[in-house]
Amino acid sequence: MSEAGKIRLRQWHWLPQSLLGRLSLVMVFGVLLTQLAGSVIWAAQQRTKAESEARTAATYLAHSASSSIRFFSSLPANYRTVLIQQFREMGGTRFFVQNNNDSVPVTEIEAQPIAQTIVSQVRSTLLSDLPNSSQIRVAFAWPDQLTISAGGMHLSDLPESWVQHILLIKPDPAPVLVIQTELEPGNWLYLASVMPNPYFLKVNDPLSFDRLLLLGLSLAAVLLLSFLVVRWITRPLSALSDAAEAFGKGDSPPELPETGSREFINTARAFSAMRLRIQSYLEDRERLFISISHDLRTPITRLKLRSELLDDDVLRVEFEEDLDDLDMMVKGALQYVKDSDIHENPMEVKLDVLIKRLVRSAHLARHHVTYTESGIMVRGKPLALKRAIGNLLDNALFYGERAEITVTADAGFVFIQIRDHGPGVPEEAFQSLFDPYVRLIHGREKNEGGMGLGLGIARSVIETHGGQLILENHPEGGLNAIIKLPQ
Repeated sequence: MSEAGKIRLRQWHWLPQSLLGRLSLVMVFGVLLTQLAGSVIWAAQQRTKAESEARTAATYLAHSASSSIRFFSSLPANYRTVLIQQFREMGGTRFFVQNNNDSVPVTEIEAQPIAQTIVSQVRSTLLSDLPNSSQIRVAFAWPDQLTISAGGMHLSDLPESWVQHILLIKPDPAPVLVIQTELEPGNWLYLASVMPNPYFLKVNDPLSFDRLLLLGLSLAAVLLLSFLVVRWITRPLSALSDAAEAFGKGDSPPELPETGSREFINTARAFSAMRLRIQSYLEDRERLFISISHDLRTPITRLKLRSELLDDDVLRVEFEEDLDDLDMMVKGALQYVKDSDIHENPMEVKLDVLIKRLVRSAHLARHHVTYTESGIMVRGKPLALKRAIGNLLDNALFYGERAEITVTADAGFVFIQIRDHGPGVPEEAFQSLFDPYVRLIHGREKNEGGMGLGLGIARSVIETHGGQLILENHPEGGLNAIIKLPQ
């Protein structure tokens, strides 16, 4: 793989590896994006609608306030206080009214666009209705922070009956619109009221609790249905993957059910047909090599007997050498087929027991092999694994004089390392090292009877177990053969 491809692969390593995970992730992002876009559009529409309604309500409230201001302006100054008290005793009017000798400082609510729009609209309407009023102050305040007199009296200091029909104080306080205007020098009229829609700030909030709860419930429902649908779609693919893996390891997977979508039914039928063709091919290959073994051994033996009748010693030796080569090639081909196609049932294999048998056999042949027990087990075919490890150990002893075997486990894999202390392998020879009948020069010198099939057989057996055979030169010299098996 090129460097650019490796970089792209690292950039997407966070993606789930399974189809179920990836489809679920796409569905989640799709639903979230749809909900986000819908929320943005809804919030924009609500904001436009709320601003229009707020301007209308502010204009209506400003006209009502201007009428009240004109009414109180028409009264004598000493009569205003008496009339205000009568209004309070009757339960109030549209506004809470207070007569002060100066303007009252107002602790305004936090700045919000909708509130600023209302304040601006009320002020402009009042100035239009009352062109002779030079001092008009408009602001929003919360009831618990509302001051009603220049002396510092708060709304909470008043009897509840004076304001309970005008302002919303309990249980959910609403912002209070305060209008102050100077009727004459030293005489200010104080008006307080709530908007026709007292909770206009919450209506304009796209992140209100109710809105978030609705979005959360709809998102949870869509994601649950999406997950169930995706799982229903991908479950047959998982069964197909398990069947392909089992067939690749030489097991007999159950027949795939021809149920589900049309595409999966076609895939299941194609897989079943492919499996039958491969099984038929393997059976034909085995019968072919058995026939070759049966048919060739007789004429080879007959030719060897006839070669003994030759009077020319040189010619007889040449005939015998050619026949020996032919016999070795036939036996090697048969060995390659049989050793790479071992009919066993997978089981839990104790690697310590298996490897220690190989080590004892090597010690009996006076070879030097070291191994430390690991207590690690793998699932596989015992005889096949023994032949694969045995072939690698034989190569290490033939070409490297002594060997070291170590077994470790990491990240869900088991690593079996067989290191020799020979000359290693040239880098340019690694690509062809697994080819049948390929042997390096020092290999032919050390092991004249070999045929170059051991590595190919070992790799074939390991790959049928879902593993990988890695060959590399050890930094301290010699060849290091690493078997990587799933744990």
